[in-house]
Amino acid sequence: MTKDSLLNLDLKLRPVTWGDLQAVTDLMYAVCEADGDVTVATSLEELEKQWRSNEFNPETDAFVVEAPDGRIVGYSELYNFKDHADLGIDAYFHPHFKHIGGMLLERTLERARDEIKLAAPDVRVFVRSTLDGKDESARNFHTELGFSIVRYNWRMEINLTEAPPAAVFPDGVELRPFDKEAHARLVWQAETESFSEHWGMHARTFEVWSSRKMEISDFDPTLWMIAWDGDEIAGFSQNRFRMGIGWVNTLGVRKPWRKSGLGLALLQHSFGEFYKRGTPTIGLGVDASNTTGATRLYQRAGMTIASEFVTFEKELRPGRELEDADERQ
Repeated sequence: MTKDSLLNLDLKLRPVTWGDLQAVTDLMYAVCEADGDVTVATSLEELEKQWRSNEFNPETDAFVVEAPDGRIVGYSELYNFKDHADLGIDAYFHPHFKHIGGMLLERTLERARDEIKLAAPDVRVFVRSTLDGKDESARNFHTELGFSIVRYNWRMEINLTEAPPAAVFPDGVELRPFDKEAHARLVWQAETESFSEHWGMHARTFEVWSSRKMEISDFDPTLWMIAWDGDEIAGFSQNRFRMGIGWVNTLGVRKPWRKSGLGLALLQHSFGEFYKRGTPTIGLGVDASNTTGATRLYQRAGMTIASEFVTFEKELRPGRELEDADERQ
C-alpha cells in the first residue's frame, strides 16, 4: 500500500509524538489480545522507559498511522541494538487495519537505511523483526519486503493446580535474600557472563541494566532468587508479576554450575513463591533454539508452549559480523 492510497482512506502516516504514548500502548494491547496472548503486551511504563532510553528517539525512530477519528491504528519503531548495525523493528497493526502493515514496515525500513552511514564501514548491517507466529498477513508483508525467517521464540507457561515440588539445590549452593545495594552489580556481572553466548545478545552497561530491571514500579527484590556458592553467584532467577501472571524474567546459571540441577531448582523455587502468593500461572520467554538446553529444562518442569514468535531478518548491507568487529577494536 502506498502513501497515496493511505490518503485516499483518510489515514495519516506520521512520526510519533509524546501525546501518542497511551494510544500506542492501547494499540499494542489490542494487537496482543487479537493474537490471543496479552501477557506479552507492553505496559505504559515500559513503553515510556523505552522511549526515554539513550538508544531511541521516538520523534525520529517511530511512526504511527492515524485514522480519521483520531485512533492510532498502526505503530512501528526502529531500535538501535548495537552500533547502528544490529537494528530491530517492532510493528503493530490494528486487527481491522491489517492492510497498512506493508506500508508501515516499508517506511520504517527507510529509516533503518539511514543508520547504514553511521555504522562502521565494513560491518554487516541488518534489521530484525519479531511477530506472533499466527499472524499470516504480517508474515506476508515481511516476505514481500525481502525478510527471511532466522529464529523462533516461545512463550512457555505452567498453570499450577497444587504446590510444586520442593526445590533441591546442589550441595554447597544456597539462596540468600537479594540486597540491591550489595548484590546488584554482582548479579549484573553474572547475567552478562551467563548470556554472553546467547543468540542476538549484546552486553549492556550496568546503568542500562539496572534501569530496566530495578527502576520499575513492579520491581520486588523478594522475587529475585539468587543462588550462591560461597561468595560467588552460581545462578539466579529474576522474577516479577506481569500482565496478571507470574513472570520468570531472566533465569541463568553460570557455566561452572550447569548440569548440576541448579536451573531446575531455581525454576521450581520460583514457581513455589508465585504459588504462595496466589499466582498459579507462570510464564517466560525462551529462544526455541537455545544451546544451553533451557527449553528441555522448562518442559521437564512442566511448562508447555503457549505462543510461538517468529523473527525475520533483512540484510541492509553485507560485511563482517559485528562480533568480529568488536574483537578487532
